[in-house]
Amino acid sequence: MAWIYFLVVAVFAVLGFYAGRSRAHAFRENGHNLHSLPGYHGYFVILAIIVPMLVLFAIWSTAETRLLETQALHSLPAAFQPTDDLSRATRLREIHNVASGQTFGEVPPEVRSVGEAFAHNLTLSHWAKLVLGMAFGAFGYLWATRRLSPHFRARNTVERAVKLILLACSIVAVLTTVGIVFSVLFETFRFFARVPWWEFLFGFQWSPQTAIRADQVGSSGAFGAVPLFVGTTLIMVIAMCVAGPIGLFSAIYMAEYASPRVRSIAKPVLEVLAGVPTVVFGFFAALTVAPLIRSAGEALGLDVASESALAAGLVMGVMIIPFVSSLSDDVINAVPQSLRDGSYGMGATKSETIKKVVLPAALPGIVSAFMLAISRAVGETMIVVMAAGLSANLTFNPLEAVTTVTVQIKTLLTGDQEFDSAKTLSAFALGFVLFFFTLAMNFVALQVVRRYREQYD
Repeated sequence: MAWIYFLVVAVFAVLGFYAGRSRAHAFRENGHNLHSLPGYHGYFVILAIIVPMLVLFAIWSTAETRLLETQALHSLPAAFQPTDDLSRATRLREIHNVASGQTFGEVPPEVRSVGEAFAHNLTLSHWAKLVLGMAFGAFGYLWATRRLSPHFRARNTVERAVKLILLACSIVAVLTTVGIVFSVLFETFRFFARVPWWEFLFGFQWSPQTAIRADQVGSSGAFGAVPLFVGTTLIMVIAMCVAGPIGLFSAIYMAEYASPRVRSIAKPVLEVLAGVPTVVFGFFAALTVAPLIRSAGEALGLDVASESALAAGLVMGVMIIPFVSSLSDDVINAVPQSLRDGSYGMGATKSETIKKVVLPAALPGIVSAFMLAISRAVGETMIVVMAAGLSANLTFNPLEAVTTVTVQIKTLLTGDQEFDSAKTLSAFALGFVLFFFTLAMNFVALQVVRRYREQYD
């Protein structure tokens, strides 16, 4: 039903736009001078229609499910009333399954009747929302068209409304970021209440598999995250050793040496790598690169694990080449031609101009490209899972199996987990450390950009 509602909103908006613009044209044909262009009159009518309809949809959709679920639970017989949160969630899942026609196993007749009533009430609620939304849209249309006149300041009104919308979007973005930070921080503090922070940050053993009973092996767990940090750094360094030189040199070639025909072919082909799913890179690393590295290592007499940091790092480096090359190419092309011409006028060659003038001038953007690539490498999960493994080994040997922070977060939060144990809460602590690391990198990149941007302005 949501798509029907938004389709109605779109139809009302289009009709309102043409109606408002036509009325403005009618004012002009009658000899009146318009304060605003006819298009602004149409935009004003659009805002008057869609704003109340969307507000109604947001409020109604937020409230209807909770109210109908509460009503359905109260309609259950006393024998089926939930006694705790778990049983409540179970009953609601059964009711939703009956309402959607996807029942699994035997469902008590009492629960089935309540689920069917829930589906009926939900359908009635959707239609009532649609009808009321259409009424709100019609009221907004009538209110807006009555305000239209030759001297109506439609442009000022529309621009103020757009500014308010942009401000609201900015506030939502900021509040979302703040909410994410505080939610992760809160759970991190809960974890540090169970495990000392110095043990987490400086411990050398990672084994979060806590047992149910105290007499079982590993009942206390080990939450030293140093092996994870080392593994993440090792794979990131290998990836940047591949993506950094190749990406930067390819950007220099396409920006300074390649002909327009070669650039028009090479740049899109290179950027196709950014659209390949990471799971495809993971399969490539696990089925092709890892066996190839192991065979080459055995030929040289080296002991290479079936899953190694080298395999994951090499494939990850190929994956993030477009992040370096595309952004570096853009910033190199943004360097003013006057700097190149001045260098050529002083007798410098093309290679000298690139090394002494173009690259220093483009350094802030290149640093930003490298930082973005590093952040992408640090946050990658699928390639590491499939090519580097899950072993939290404290090693700097790229031929051994390692794991990363993001892989452990994925492992810890997979499946049904109890969010009140040190094992699960450790994922939030890892996420907070990863967030802090990314923030520190962005701060360093910002300082570099500010320093060199002042020099070349």
